[in-house]
Amino acid sequence: MCSHQPPCPTVDSPDRQAAVIVSAHPEQGWYLLCNGTIAFDDTGEVLPDGRAVSPHRTVGALAVAA
Repeated sequence: MCSHQPPCPTVDSPDRQAAVIVSAHPEQGWYLLCNGTIAFDDTGEVLPDGRAVSPHRTVGALAVAA
């Protein structure tokens, strides 16, 4: 799918979310990447073959109110 240089990470690459955004829908919380992955704001993903990847936030990413 990727026509620019250097090419984006493949869908099977661990850094697949580093691919270029080809369609942004921040108001809905999702982005289509040039490798065919749909990335969500919560860090979940839908891969081009239909597989779903659960959100994978880091433990320290959430702020805790005092």
